Amino acid sequence: MAEYLLDSNVLILAIRGKAKALDFLDELESQGQPIYISVITRTEVLAGMREHEEKRTRELLALLMSLPVNVKVSDKAGQLINQYRKKGVQLPFRDTLIGATALEYGLTLATANRKDFPYPELKLHEILYP
Repeated sequence: MAEYLLDSNVLILAIRGKAKALDFLDELESQGQPIYISVITRTEVLAGMREHEEKRTRELLALLMSLPVNVKVSDKAGQLINQYRKKGVQLPFRDTLIGATALEYGLTLATANRKDFPYPELKLHEILYP
């Protein structure tokens, strides 16, 4: 099975108890696979955390492996943003860093928002919500 990098929205859905996201995480955990996030995702989740979600959020983050934004990830994200800007498409900066992380580490990106990741070389696993 593929190894996954989780987009911020997948974590938020899981923290808020949404079944499809929880089932997906349970499946990955039962297979003993490492589950990855970008440090960008970690920042987004902590920044948007509600007070009553803190314990659950921190417990979930403790189970995940955070991958850094290094020079290769940064360069890939910049290249994608530039490439798509020339086509008249503005890519979201944070999402592009997350997508570039998945590309750099050869991971499948699990997301609930496919439209933020239009580049065909990225392997995606969409969590349909609701």
